[in-house]
Amino acid sequence: MEAKVDARGLSCPQPVMLTRKAIQEAGGREVVVLLDSMTQVQNCTRAAEKLGWTAACTPKGAEFELTLRK
Repeated sequence: MEAKVDARGLSCPQPVMLTRKAIQEAGGREVVVLLDSMTQVQNCTRAAEKLGWTAACTPKGAEFELTLRK
């Protein structure tokens, strides 16, 4: 089962901090992060990739779903 993070409506750096925490606790499981700006997507993607994870972004209307995999 995947870990989910809802970072919509949060300002920087909160989405990145929540994403990093979810990655640390995921134990290799997939992490899905819900975001509401492209800047958040870019920042969270960069943080995940620095930790060796891959990221795929799917637009969901005015929001984004970022899927992270080890």
